[in-house]
Amino acid sequence: MANHTITTTWKKNLLLESDNPHGNYVMMEPDSNFGGTDQGLNPKALMLSSLAGCTALDVLSLLKKMRVQLDDFNIVVNGELTEEYPKYYNKVSIDYYFTGTELDKAKIEKAVNLSEERYCGVMKMFKAFTNISINIHLKE
Repeated sequence: MANHTITTTWKKNLLLESDNPHGNYVMMEPDSNFGGTDQGLNPKALMLSSLAGCTALDVLSLLKKMRVQLDDFNIVVNGELTEEYPKYYNKVSIDYYFTGTELDKAKIEKAVNLSEERYCGVMKMFKAFTNISINIHLKE
């Protein structure tokens, strides 16, 4: 069983530095209206980036195995925060944008569905506390 351990260190004011198991670092802080200085990422928004990264890596890997060629690919994740504290994402939408010639819609949908239902652990964690909607956009 794999374990991940990270260390988060206070740098100054409300700025934090957090490592990851691969030795890379990310700076985190609250939004500027809560004392941040725009030097770090907002921890909640970083969760959305983790969700996008997790599913993107799944989808790209699966499409490569399916021999689907892409010219461009990106994901836009939007999280709606609750009004009450503690604020959390109660609704999340994930929009997948695929660009290429002769895109195979069925294979793309299969890859996205496999990521959502089977492979993306971050998606599974999000589903424990929020509603997720998924949209696939193809552009040739």
